[in-house]
Amino acid sequence: MIFGTLSRYFFRRYVVTTMWFLLGMSAITFLLDFSETASRISSFPGYTLGGAVLLTAVRLPLILQQTIPFVALFVGITVLIGLNRKYELVVTRAAGISVWQFMLPFIAGSLILGVLTVVALNPLAAWGQRQATQFETAWRGQDNAMIRALQVPWLRQISGRDDVIIGAKTVLENGTLLMDAVLVHFDSAGQVILRQDASSAKLEDGYWQLNNVVERKPGEIPVRKATEQLRTNLKQDFIKERLTAPETIGFFDLSNRIAAAKSFGISTKALETQFNSLLSQPLLLVAMTLIAATVSLKFSRFNQSRSVILGGILSGFMLYVVTVLVKAFGSSGVVPPFVATWIPVIVALALGATILLHQEDG
Repeated sequence: MIFGTLSRYFFRRYVVTTMWFLLGMSAITFLLDFSETASRISSFPGYTLGGAVLLTAVRLPLILQQTIPFVALFVGITVLIGLNRKYELVVTRAAGISVWQFMLPFIAGSLILGVLTVVALNPLAAWGQRQATQFETAWRGQDNAMIRALQVPWLRQISGRDDVIIGAKTVLENGTLLMDAVLVHFDSAGQVILRQDASSAKLEDGYWQLNNVVERKPGEIPVRKATEQLRTNLKQDFIKERLTAPETIGFFDLSNRIAAAKSFGISTKALETQFNSLLSQPLLLVAMTLIAATVSLKFSRFNQSRSVILGGILSGFMLYVVTVLVKAFGSSGVVPPFVATWIPVIVALALGATILLHQEDG
């Protein structure tokens, strides 16, 4: 009975502190991102102050999702140090409750936070990222000098005798709308015979619809055309799987997109890495909580060791950096996606548990 009441009390403290941290983190993130966004896009033809606020708001879930591991770390440190300073953990230990028992509410809280991040925050972040891209593209207008080149993969289509490589500055509508598209045509000998620069290229059923096209042939004067059509054998589903960034796909859609990409013979390393990264997110937050416990459980009434706390923060930061770095390896295919996402989390969990065992049980 006593342990049940104590667990609920600890869990409530964890939840309240987490809510305050999320609120504070959201406010700080919003202000910083709004300042950066306003300075970056203020010269766009369609820019408005209200639009900048809206753009920052839809981008906020994605940025907040990336900070959740640090929220779990700082919440754990804050709650445990607060309980220590009020002698609450001292009394808990004196009652015969072990560290593994009174840590259960904090572990449960971090698990729940991780699950909510995956099932609620991630789909919202994916939607917001898609909306943000559309807003920026609409505000840029036709001023090509202000368009920031994105890392968009080039496509190659071979239809009959046509051999064309297609690239773009910006990809919209799941890859079926290319803004500031470039199409380079080759002959059978591999020589460039035509270059088409279009303000937009929309994939329709069996053809690309090009708008505001400038055609350049070797040795000839450029020709401008209002519209032009280029036949293609590429399907819309294929383009969606080829050009859509994993960050813009919600958790519940990832498994279907992986299956669809495999059916087209497209590499699914990035999608699988993103999927496994989201699956491992709750355990990553548990690892952050254990790291927080290793530097916060030693009793100190007034002066908690700053060096120990700083060490815990640096350890959590290093864990986050390692997970991001290895995730990049998984996305590129250097490391299998499952290994890239799960091994750092498992190692961190084992390390945190080992340190706690050494501290508490000798």
